[in-house]
Amino acid sequence: MLAVTVDTEKLDYDIHSLVKAFYQEEEVKVLSPSTDREKADDLKKYLFMEIVLKGGRQKIAFYAKDPEGIPQSEREFFFSLENLFKDGETLSKEEKNLFKSRLYQSLSEYTGRSLPWGNLTGIRPTKIAMGMLSLEKDDEEIVRFMEEAHFVSRKKAKLSVEIAGREREILKPLHGEEGYSIYIGIPFCPTTCLYCSFTSYPICAYEDVVDRYIECLCREMDHVAEAYRGKALDSIYIGGGTPTTLSPSCLDRLLSHLDKTFDLSEILEFTVEAGRADSITREKLSVLKDHKVSRISINPQTMKEETLKLIGRRHTAEQVKEAFFLARDMGFDNINMDMILGLPGENEEDVAKTVSEIEKLDPDSLTVHSLAVKRASRLREWTRENGNERFHNPEETMAAAAKGAEAMNMHPYYLYRQKNMTGNLENVGYAREGKYGIYNILIMEEVQTIMALGAGSISKVLLPGGRIERADNVKDVRLYIEKFDEMLKRKDALFQLQKDEGWLGKL
Repeated sequence: MLAVTVDTEKLDYDIHSLVKAFYQEEEVKVLSPSTDREKADDLKKYLFMEIVLKGGRQKIAFYAKDPEGIPQSEREFFFSLENLFKDGETLSKEEKNLFKSRLYQSLSEYTGRSLPWGNLTGIRPTKIAMGMLSLEKDDEEIVRFMEEAHFVSRKKAKLSVEIAGREREILKPLHGEEGYSIYIGIPFCPTTCLYCSFTSYPICAYEDVVDRYIECLCREMDHVAEAYRGKALDSIYIGGGTPTTLSPSCLDRLLSHLDKTFDLSEILEFTVEAGRADSITREKLSVLKDHKVSRISINPQTMKEETLKLIGRRHTAEQVKEAFFLARDMGFDNINMDMILGLPGENEEDVAKTVSEIEKLDPDSLTVHSLAVKRASRLREWTRENGNERFHNPEETMAAAAKGAEAMNMHPYYLYRQKNMTGNLENVGYAREGKYGIYNILIMEEVQTIMALGAGSISKVLLPGGRIERADNVKDVRLYIEKFDEMLKRKDALFQLQKDEGWLGKL
């Protein structure tokens, strides 16, 4: 446990993220003036860092425990930020960025380490690069800015710029702000994976509600289609969960309603996550093919049998291969595969083996995830019981995956980061020319309205000036069905905002 005290509010997230990035194996608590006093007093025995920002001289002090376990000041860093809190009791965006720079520098000097993504927290690296490209800054200028302003390594900065440039080209054929995309969530899986934090329920326990769930999805489609009549639909993504957990007849019912409800004449991409090999059959793939699904995912995550069992996947690596070859034989020519780096007990050799096996299959795209320990996943509890030492994700594993993607003639095309990622690294999507996942870029870059249907989904509408407004559906499947009319009203509120801005006509 590491406790950090700070004498002002609204910096908890930034402080926690940076300290946690340097000390991934520790639980970090940030104590601000609003923290419950009894709780704060109890945690001060774990004091690791004291941050003083108010007053004429700012200070970041590090503490170590003496032989009796009492925190003693070990090292102090002083700095001066002029006119701090000039706009009130909280820091402005500019002041917060200056503070984050000082905090990162202090942590880096104290630990003797640097982080590949520097002090970037809560912002997508490609968003910085994309914004500067739109201002006609050249690549080297953007790289230098990321190095100097955010302490990002040159390698990662160049990757961000490369991906941002490629994203701009990929998105050009879309209708942009004048179009929209659809996400449909299928919150059922054969089993729930250890690391999963998505809305996902074992289908065997929810078979009694599947038909009613599909009925609600169809009604939600009708509602969105009516509001967006005349608008161009650019992409559809059906995810979950595992959509192919549904029976062939349920899949056909869902996709048939989609076909008749929306104008698909201008659609550029139609993705369905087939996902797990234990959910894929010839009959289900036939349904997807009949409904002109253009892109599917078959995701091993790892090709190591012991790890598959540990994370709760009830299929073998051989079944992944069989599902992949079946899809190829049936004519699917845009197949993505996912892998996760940093899974418990895996090392560089295991990652290299997974990459090698995927290379033999020769998919059209590869999404490489760095494991993130999410609060809502069973992995968090597993970590408490087993510790962090079994997570191993050095930059060499990411390099091995990148090398494998390059060998398959793939290019990096989207990138994002999450809290609590092993190795403090990133998630990167690689694809061959013409096989890029458009929706993956849209959901990250927030350059288009995305209407999300189903339990646990979050709709995001893009308003003038780049403002994003959201509306979420409840996560629990049964509650989603019970409160369905309320879900429609939440969407109506978004439609009204778009009407007020002139994007939609009279409702």
